[in-house]
Amino acid sequence: MAGTVAAVVVAAGRGERAGGDVPKQYRSIAGEPMVRPTLRAFLAHRQVDYVQPVINSADERLYGAATAGLGRLLPAVAGGATRQASVRAGLEALAPRAPDLVLIHDAARPFLTDALIDRAITAGFAAGAAVPGIAVADTIKAIDEAAHVAETLDRNRLRSVQTPQAFSFKLILDAHRRAAAARLENFTDDAALAEWAGQPVSVFEGDPGNVKVTTNEDFARAEIARLAALSDVRMGNGFDVHAFTDGDHIMLGGIRVPHTRGVMGHSDADVALHALVDAILGALADGDIGQHFPPSDPQWKGAASDRFLSFACERVRARNGMIAHLDVTIVCETPRVSPHRDAMRARIAAIADISVARVAVKATTSEKLGFAGRGEGILAMATATIRLPWSAT
Repeated sequence: MAGTVAAVVVAAGRGERAGGDVPKQYRSIAGEPMVRPTLRAFLAHRQVDYVQPVINSADERLYGAATAGLGRLLPAVAGGATRQASVRAGLEALAPRAPDLVLIHDAARPFLTDALIDRAITAGFAAGAAVPGIAVADTIKAIDEAAHVAETLDRNRLRSVQTPQAFSFKLILDAHRRAAAARLENFTDDAALAEWAGQPVSVFEGDPGNVKVTTNEDFARAEIARLAALSDVRMGNGFDVHAFTDGDHIMLGGIRVPHTRGVMGHSDADVALHALVDAILGALADGDIGQHFPPSDPQWKGAASDRFLSFACERVRARNGMIAHLDVTIVCETPRVSPHRDAMRARIAAIADISVARVAVKATTSEKLGFAGRGEGILAMATATIRLPWSAT
């Protein structure tokens, strides 16, 4: 199996049944907008070459905030009045790249797994059109206009269909163009459109956990499910110290703080970020900052410490975990931290890709005692709380 793979993630709907002040794809589940883990799942998959988001043009600000720092997303395109029109907009945006296979997925299904994407790609390349389906557990009855049972369906032949749905890119783009030309806009999913175009559609094994979040009750269940899945709660501690030297500023908590001294270090010597990195790595039992970024390596000379913190946070997400809280205490006589506290919290939150409400920055002096009290240097202590899927290892 070979060929380029793209994903179209449809996030242009208004989600009115879910209520709330923002469209449902931007509402939070376990501390992050629902659209973000959906997009991240495709970005992290080794076989997905392009990820094409489709959004409502009125949601550009929400989308930008929800996807900040995600990386190699293609520029979002505006969707249409219907889901079908939105999918076609995403496909047309991909047309210059002409991928071999496209996965079409709803942003409101944020729990898709690597394994499900694997199955979609395998089935798509094999069949040209394939959808994930799960067996129906309930007995299904068709009714007539009077609400009388007209037929009891054989549930052994029924499947509840999900996304991502996988198609030959040329096939599904052509089907969408033909349907648009014929002004046919009543297809409930892309598989139905492929069927209309004469393409047999295969069904592969779906995932019961790949639920669609639609109502407020769905959000409540999704929140519980996400946190229940992350039942391995861990804490790690970090500590760092740097001596003052000549200079006119220090880097502290990810921001430039004017000062009468500089700090000595191989990178930018940001004690707050370095302590946080070690706290996160400690919670993961994954070494320390010196192991991953040795001072003996010239590539880290003068490096911005936000790269180190981003790395540590990605190590958490690579294990399908989340950062629950970051807490750092800075100890120094000068500079004064309090005027910069909110800026530091905001910067750390942006680097770690978490809410600022999950970041605490505190400061104290050492009452003129020790090296910090003598104004010879600055130190920081940090605690990181993370949540991981439970594992016996």
